[in-house]
Amino acid sequence: MIRLGFLTTHPIQYTTPLFRKLAARSDVDLRVYYCHNATPQEQSAAGFGVPFEWDIGLLGGYEHTFLENVAARPATSGFWGMDVPGIGGQIEQDKLDALLINGWHFKGAFQAMFAGRRHRVPILLRSDSHLLTARSRITLAVKSLTYPRFIRRADGFLAAGQLAKNYFLHYGAASNRVFVVPHCVDDERIGDDVRRQSAERDSIRASWEIGRKQLAWLFAGKFIEKKRPMDFVKTIAQMNRNDGRSVGIMIGDGPLRRECEEYSRVHQVPIRFAGFLNQSEIVRGYIAGDALILPSSAGETWGLVVNEAMLCGLPCFVSDQVGCGPDLIQDGVTGAVLPFADPMACAGVLRQYAVAEALAHMGQTAKSRSGNFSVRVVANLLVDAVTETISRS
Repeated sequence: MIRLGFLTTHPIQYTTPLFRKLAARSDVDLRVYYCHNATPQEQSAAGFGVPFEWDIGLLGGYEHTFLENVAARPATSGFWGMDVPGIGGQIEQDKLDALLINGWHFKGAFQAMFAGRRHRVPILLRSDSHLLTARSRITLAVKSLTYPRFIRRADGFLAAGQLAKNYFLHYGAASNRVFVVPHCVDDERIGDDVRRQSAERDSIRASWEIGRKQLAWLFAGKFIEKKRPMDFVKTIAQMNRNDGRSVGIMIGDGPLRRECEEYSRVHQVPIRFAGFLNQSEIVRGYIAGDALILPSSAGETWGLVVNEAMLCGLPCFVSDQVGCGPDLIQDGVTGAVLPFADPMACAGVLRQYAVAEALAHMGQTAKSRSGNFSVRVVANLLVDAVTETISRS
């Protein structure tokens, strides 16, 4: 049995299913270490726009510990918001065989790296970062000097996809130590919700005043700059210049929502603003849609709404900056890749697929391929990567 530690920032809805699957295995003794527990107000400040708590349990079914966070201003964002000097003692106490660190954008990650090396525990780094993100020359120079120094000292690397693998290789990781272990969502729960609620599609659409013959294009996410919600609004406006069948559904909230609403009102863009939907409600939004559009910048290092939408039978159209594109999107098969920050060009691409039957066919293909990113498959890939890393170390 592998005694595996997993250090991450705070509980989120996307990692809990993986933790539970790992904990249920007979060959893994999992210990999850959290650096912080976000309050409803912190969730709002992080871009969600409303204070809330997830309405599904995030802490049951696996062993976890909230480390003492001694940061002057504890937070889930910013490098200094998670300061956990006790991670070393926890590693020693739990006699770990390996420690997986989820990202290194916070102080606690480096404290864990140093502690792991001190206790001779193999370290694996997990990341979805990629090289498409725009950086200043100074930032790139600093990274080129500092990143190789700690990346080359790690024992293994878990890349979320092809772009993340290239990122690790760029900063000096040995190719035989990089494993592609994609992001996943709770496919079992979402699948159950789809089966239970799919018969309500017409009534859900009617509640948002969407006709049967209209095409509903879906946006799901925070109304923040990197998600480019205004690009979505302008794309729907372009779609409706020559064809009034298209309507947009925007699920979420955040600081840019008012701007999107005002533009839609002034320019008479048919957008339905659904507001924030918690986990028990989100599938209703996917069921109502015909396709997902994710116009994000390169700050969208993966895009887990794409995983969710595919599970719900929707084709996905993502900008050429979105991290999951090379792994999840095949043009004309599971969706298409869109030009970034060009609503007119995006509308031109979408018009090629703006037929309900074609979208439904692509959606079913996307759904069938989403099995390659199930929690079970990802858990197997993760354990294989950890096992190989331990044997090499």
